Amino acid sequence: MQAAGSGRTCLAEAHRTPRAAPRRGRLSYAQKLSLLATVPLVLAVAAISVLVAVQARSLADREIAELERQMIAAKRDELENYISLARTAILEDYGRALPDDVDAKRRVMQTLAAMIYGQDGYFFVYDYDGTNLVAPRQTNLINRNWIDLVDAEGTPIVSDLIRIARSGAGYHSFLWRKPSTGETARMVAYVVGLQDWQWAIGTGIFIDDVLDTVAATRAETEARVQRTFLWIAAITLSALLLVFLSGLILNIRERRLADAKLKALTQRIFDTQEEERGRVARELHDSISQILVGVRYALELARRRMRAGDTRAEANLDAGIDALGGAIQEVRRISRDLRPGVLDDLGLGPALQSLMEEFGARTGIETDFETVVFRNRLDQEAKIALYRIAQEALTNIERHAGASRVSLRVFGHKAGATLRIEDDGRGMAAAGETDGARAQGLGLRNMQERVERLDGTLRILSSRTGTVIEAQVPLSHMLPPESGSGTTPRDGETRERKRA
Repeated sequence: MQAAGSGRTCLAEAHRTPRAAPRRGRLSYAQKLSLLATVPLVLAVAAISVLVAVQARSLADREIAELERQMIAAKRDELENYISLARTAILEDYGRALPDDVDAKRRVMQTLAAMIYGQDGYFFVYDYDGTNLVAPRQTNLINRNWIDLVDAEGTPIVSDLIRIARSGAGYHSFLWRKPSTGETARMVAYVVGLQDWQWAIGTGIFIDDVLDTVAATRAETEARVQRTFLWIAAITLSALLLVFLSGLILNIRERRLADAKLKALTQRIFDTQEEERGRVARELHDSISQILVGVRYALELARRRMRAGDTRAEANLDAGIDALGGAIQEVRRISRDLRPGVLDDLGLGPALQSLMEEFGARTGIETDFETVVFRNRLDQEAKIALYRIAQEALTNIERHAGASRVSLRVFGHKAGATLRIEDDGRGMAAAGETDGARAQGLGLRNMQERVERLDGTLRILSSRTGTVIEAQVPLSHMLPPESGSGTTPRDGETRERKRA
């Protein structure tokens, strides 16, 4: 019953081990890989997108500004040509006339009024007081003073045209109603001054076609930028989808491997349970059962001799009592192998010392045990794990190493606690070649799983001159010191050194 109960406990603990291994908040390997691939990709794409947008818009603005400048320059050249034609047409009348020659002025106004071009092109004339003298396509302006005229944006029109004409010649841009449609549009006017007559003669060209071309070019540029963004987004989405699918495949593969390992571990647990039951059954049959049979035989012989009055009955009783005492010691040994009571009663240090003494007495191998003061105490899970690791290591040394000396040292430090076992045997490689590595590998896997469950580390250094096994558990498995001066020392709180 005890063996079966122990087997169920081992099975339950082993089943809990794979479930306790993953910690909340920790990412799996596939998730880490996906995150490692996704974050730099997203950051790089975002940086590239911003850079492409800035550069594309900057280049587009420069190209559009250059296009607008060239088109406006062409319009201005056209205006200058128109003004040159007008001055040529009025040169004869203006060149011969005096400042007060009314007939010459009338002929010049008639000539300019007749010079219209295109749908909206015409020449206008203002005197320096602001009175309109010529406006063939907008006759409502003639003979009226417009010195204070401004456009819808508040830009002065006539006053600025007169100011430019007084200085010689120049350009002026303002909003003006188109004669052909009546709609307001942007106009660029070129004006020159006839200083002798105090006239400002000019003409203008509507540049709404230029502005429409610039707006269309800008819209096309924005559309190209948006299409570029869409392509970048599509490529990014495809890359992220590829990363996601890769991570999903890795996750599925990892889960299948984990399931396979869990099945193998479960089978190994059942095998270990059956082996433990078989070992306990063999020990009960080979030792306890034979001893009890001997006790029964001695007691029956003593009973027969007592009935017959034989004085040797007392010797048979003594032999039976001695054999019964041996059975009790054997039961205690089996119980101690299953779960050492000294580990719960006195702590890890005394339990390991007792384990080393029994190992030396049983094998004849020289042992060296040392423990130093712990600043804190180990929790129950860490104590059991370190004890089982030491037990497994000593079993491997006894079966495979062929060592003549074994040392065990357990000590606490500011990073946690460390168990170090060292032997001078022939090493794991040589032991595996001769004695079979399967059983030995099973023991090492058990050690590794126990340490990983505690979030600790297991280091193994092996050569043909010996092996060192070092298990370390983190500080999270150390408990605060017990208060009170009368508390029994535990977990190696006294410094000891033992040779056998």
